[in-house]
Amino acid sequence: MNAQLLLAHFNRISDATDAIPRLRRFIVDLAVRGKLVEPDPADEPASELLNKIRAEKARLVKQENIQQRGQSASTATDLPLVVMPQGWVLTTLGEIAHKITDGAHKTPTYVDRGVPFISVKDFSGGKLDFSHTRLISPQEHAMLFKRCDPRRGDILICRIGTLGKAVLVDTDREFSLFVSVGLIRFSQNFIAPLFFRLLLNSPLLESEYNRIKVGGGTHTNKLNLGDLHTIVFPLPPLAEQYRIVVKVDELMELCDRLQASRDEQEHRRHRLATLSLHSLSNGSTPAESQNNARFYLDHLRQLTIRPQQIPVLRQAVLNLAVRGQIAAQDPNDESSAALLVQNDQARQNIAKKDRRADAERQVLLAPESRWNVPTSWDWGALADLVLFIDYRGKTPTKTGHGVRLITAKNVKKGFINISPEEFLSERDYHTWMTRGLPRVGDVLFTTEAPMGNAAVVRLSERFALAQRVICFRPYGAVNPDFLALQLFAEPFLSILEKTATGLTAKGIKAAKLKRLPIAVPPLAEQLRIVARVDELMALCDKLEAQLATAQTETSRLLEAVLHQTLAQTA
Repeated sequence: MNAQLLLAHFNRISDATDAIPRLRRFIVDLAVRGKLVEPDPADEPASELLNKIRAEKARLVKQENIQQRGQSASTATDLPLVVMPQGWVLTTLGEIAHKITDGAHKTPTYVDRGVPFISVKDFSGGKLDFSHTRLISPQEHAMLFKRCDPRRGDILICRIGTLGKAVLVDTDREFSLFVSVGLIRFSQNFIAPLFFRLLLNSPLLESEYNRIKVGGGTHTNKLNLGDLHTIVFPLPPLAEQYRIVVKVDELMELCDRLQASRDEQEHRRHRLATLSLHSLSNGSTPAESQNNARFYLDHLRQLTIRPQQIPVLRQAVLNLAVRGQIAAQDPNDESSAALLVQNDQARQNIAKKDRRADAERQVLLAPESRWNVPTSWDWGALADLVLFIDYRGKTPTKTGHGVRLITAKNVKKGFINISPEEFLSERDYHTWMTRGLPRVGDVLFTTEAPMGNAAVVRLSERFALAQRVICFRPYGAVNPDFLALQLFAEPFLSILEKTATGLTAKGIKAAKLKRLPIAVPPLAEQLRIVARVDELMALCDKLEAQLATAQTETSRLLEAVLHQTLAQTA
């Protein structure tokens, strides 16, 4: 094994998400290829070992009247080309196994108390586990035991499902087997059981399993019992088998320690990120909240180490934005109170000629649920701040072409996706869109399936609205982009969720939606917040791309190093 090559790149390759499982797999692959321990010229060659196994099988056939089934002795020329170390020999499972069988071919009757009935799930974790094993009666077990009598030292192998998964029977407890489990028995005088388990679980035999697998009933993968005898593998001297097992155990222990170290490092990083995120919205004073936010934003790269953290980071940015912790307050800004006075005047003027607008202010819903905002901010009910253009009530007739129809499926968090595409005819567009036409700068909001998505309209083409999308047109107190990011930020969504109704698909009634609270900063500050959010979302995009690229490059480096190490040990 070329340890120098691995060590040279260890810091980078160990950071790959699948590094340790890959290293474990690589160790096993090296082991069964004879590239993990040095050969000893004093070892008895495997060819002599194979002769002893054949003689032992012949004796058992004669003395105990057992049936010798499957492939008989084979020569290397009959088998696939495999490069083997000195002293090793190619053989087949049929040559060395004393017994190859499987369990019950019919599902037995399960009982509350009885004998364990093992299926593949009972050793899917890598060892024989009786904790969730179903039981059968002693009478039924006695019938099955005549055909398949598992004992300590046998190997159990999955032959239906995850092909080749193998475990060692390390107990004297009696149990029966299901048909999906194959049993392999050999003389432990000539085969080290733990080495044989490594061999059956190794990448080396995957091609052999693929060679003989078939489809079986509802299962996609199946190893026929009669074909198991034909599996080809290299056999080392007995003494080397034991040395290999010791070395593998040693290296697996190192992998365990490496995994524990990585888990601890990941735990600390996750805890730091979690505490930092928690502190963003839980500062005891505005100054403390600002300091917490500044710390988090200044350490984004250190706190964000996995692509899966990016969605959490994006939501944290939104939470900071709607709490006034992402951009500085400026006492020279026009006050939000003055802004709301102008907004009320604009709404009242529109209400005189448009019945969709309300002249009087709404009564704010759920005031106790409002989130903390700077003292320079104010509050307004949603319907006090925007004109509702609502097409709920029925579904328009859709066509394959015509005027585009925007449904709840098209409105995402922060953008409008024109896919999937649906259309109305020109005639239906004019008869349907009688409650108002959306325009650039309006905000679309989904009220159900899904609820709570929002995006600013930037489409220049005409389009129609479906019934689960409401169009908001600001009167002037809120910037459309600031309103949209507030609508899909967690503080607002939390209130929305509590106010909504429905079991399977929650929705919000228009009357309640109109009364939901919206935070109103000074308009200049809203624009600063939007600019800062755009900047940080761009950074999130960049971080996400960098992390994804880093993971890909690390995985490729791991693959290359393992491949080159394997090649150099040949």
